[in-house]
Amino acid sequence: MATWLVTRHPGALAWLLEQGFTEVKHVPHLQIGEVAAGDVVVGTLPVHLAAEVCRRGARYLHLALDIPPDLRGIELSIAQMAQCRARLEEYRVEHIAAEDA
Repeated sequence: MATWLVTRHPGALAWLLEQGFTEVKHVPHLQIGEVAAGDVVVGTLPVHLAAEVCRRGARYLHLALDIPPDLRGIELSIAQMAQCRARLEEYRVEHIAAEDA
């Protein structure tokens, strides 16, 4: 069972470690084939990848932030992440196949 953090941002890793996560596999891009049942994936994944994480039996924890316009596009410190109400929100995402017309 692994905990994955999918981000290019070092502040997000520091924040996650501050939250009590210890053994984290930090990757800039998720290789979905490496995710196994029982794993935990943390990040801000596109919905199709979050659905695949869930389909594989892993948990998806979305790293949610309320970022004001003046902080967008910059590296955030742990203090700035706290100001932006950084939090983990668990989602269960399921792909619903469209029926052929």
